Parts: sequence; C-alpha cells; structure tokens
Amino acid sequence: MEFQNQQGHPGIRELLAFYAEAGVDAALVEEPVDRFTAGATDAAPTGRAAERPRARSPEPGLGAPPPPAAPRAPVAVPDEAQVALARQRASSATTLEDLHGQMAEFDGCNLKFTAKNLVFADGNPEADIMLVGEAPGRDEDLEGLPFVGRSGQLLDRMLAAIGLDRRSAYIANVIPWRPPGNRTPTPQETEICRPFIERQIELVNPKLLVTLGGPSAKTLLHAKEGILRLRGNWKSHATASGRTIPAMPTLHPAYLLRNPAHKKLAWRDFLEVNAKLRDLRG
Repeated sequence: MEFQNQQGHPGIRELLAFYAEAGVDAALVEEPVDRFTAGATDAAPTGRAAERPRARSPEPGLGAPPPPAAPRAPVAVPDEAQVALARQRASSATTLEDLHGQMAEFDGCNLKFTAKNLVFADGNPEADIMLVGEAPGRDEDLEGLPFVGRSGQLLDRMLAAIGLDRRSAYIANVIPWRPPGNRTPTPQETEICRPFIERQIELVNPKLLVTLGGPSAKTLLHAKEGILRLRGNWKSHATASGRTIPAMPTLHPAYLLRNPAHKKLAWRDFLEVNAKLRDLRG
C-alpha cells in the first residue's frame, strides 16, 4: 500500500480502499438484524446513517430499568361455548343416570383431564335432604365418592347427631373433578360445572338443601357475604323449573377440622336443619 503510518501499518485511506475492493460497502451496526423477518424499513442502515453510532443502553446495575419483558401469550381458559355446551348436556338429562353419563362424556372442563375419577354423588337420591360441597379432594378423587376423607368422616358424625346418615341423605359437590393439588377452582371452571350441579339438584328434588362452605353457597345461592356471616340464615335455591328449595348455608367440614372452635356454629346450623326437616315432613 502506498501510504503507511509511522509504525509501518497501512493508513486509513488504504484500509478503506481495501474494504471497498473486497465488496464491503456498509458498516456494521451494534445490534444484530434478523434478515429473515426484517422488512425494507427495518433493513440495516447504510452510508452515513450506518456511520452514526446508536445510543447504548445503560449497563445493568447502574440504576437503569431493565428492558421490558416480551408480552406473554394469553392463558387459554374455557370459553362461553363450553358453558353453553354444559347447559345443553345438563338440560337434556332426564334422570340422574343420564346426567352422570352426560358428565362422563363432557370434555369441556380442563379438570377432567387431571382428575382420576368423576365424583358424582353418594347417598340416597330419594332423600329429603341434599348436601353440596365445593370440590373433591385426594381421597374422593381416588374413590370416586364425595366426602370420604377426614372431612367426610366429620360430616358423617354431624349427620348422625341429627339422626341422619348416607342412606337418608344425598351428597354431591359443585365441581365433580378434583382440582390439581386441591387448589381453588377458577371462576371459569365453576361456571362450566354449575349447570350440572343445578340439574342434579333439580332431578333429586330434595325438600331441603345444605350448602357446605362459602364457594358452594355463592354458587348455588348467589350469595355475596362471607360464610361466617352467611351461615345460620335460611336462604333459597331456585331451580330451572321454578321450584324454590329452602337452603341452609353452613361451614365446610374441612374448615371445621382446621378451626374446631367453630364446630359449635355448625352444630347450631344442623339443629336448624333438623327442625326444618321435621316441619317439611309434617
């Protein structure tokens, strides 16, 4: 090369001329460019625009906020179409056996695919009293029956205290499939399962309904209060056919196992239930 600096290395003019002869006609930018997705307006700048350096982002740890995270894809949840399908299947059932079959074939609730069994009901479908909890637990999921674990044993003792058992009562849950890890069912899952439990109540046609726990009371009685304020006060459940069933919201047996001091409150509620049953039976 013709011109060299004092150290014998080529000068800048010669270096640029070498690059031009080699076909390099644009400077590199500081950030990579995806040539597969970049459009014409996103192409790497050339000429003078390429020579202007871009502003560097502040180094992490110097008080600068981190770059914004990429937006997450929306979580898929059951939509209104699944709720409508559940209503259609539930309303088409004319017997409890038919309803059980409709629920077994229904694939619109994600809980079905993580549960081991459909937990439909236990007890006597001809009983005057029906009790409804929220969702099955581990023991219930394994056996396919509601209230068979520790909370179920306590419920049996509560029923025995007013002269009832599983031959004289009918027991079910709002949600027929166990949520993974016994987590709380989502509002979408509850709405999908609502038509099934409402139809189940209508087909059993009990004289009296007992909701066990706050979620059951909110779903079936449209209550907004917390269970401690709600319990002990008679409410009513209206069926699709227009029948009104007296309902007593009370504490869930699982709650009573965690808070044994409140068993006396549930005992008062069950005494009210027993007295109401005697009146309804005449």
